[in-house]
Amino acid sequence: MLDALQSWFTAEASLWALLGGSFVAATLVPISSEVMLLAVLRAHPEQLWPALGVATLGNSAGGMVSYALGRLVPHRRAVRHEAWLVRHGAPALLLAWLPVAGDALCVAAGWLRLPWPACLLFMAAGRALRYGAVAALAL
Repeated sequence: MLDALQSWFTAEASLWALLGGSFVAATLVPISSEVMLLAVLRAHPEQLWPALGVATLGNSAGGMVSYALGRLVPHRRAVRHEAWLVRHGAPALLLAWLPVAGDALCVAAGWLRLPWPACLLFMAAGRALRYGAVAALAL
């Protein structure tokens, strides 16, 4: 079935689908952007670098939506792990790729009003490393 689906998508369409899928995967929707990346690379191995970039871009953009949602939450009471995130700051978002916990980190970073450029940088770096490792294992 995977082969049949792959034959329907051109390289460009595959990259657009990967962008959308990796964005949605950065939310609590239970889909795997890693599986989508592997499918794109299997169908279009020549698209390694564009696929890594698109997956990182989409997933980081989704994480920044979570960050923005966190900024909407009034900062009133302390949360148990707040001190840990405040102590480590934006570099903690290198772990934003983790399932469920990564979503919470992104929301908490926004809630704590950590600087968004640094959050985006560390979030994207961690996600790029994860996608690079997935691609390296697949090739």
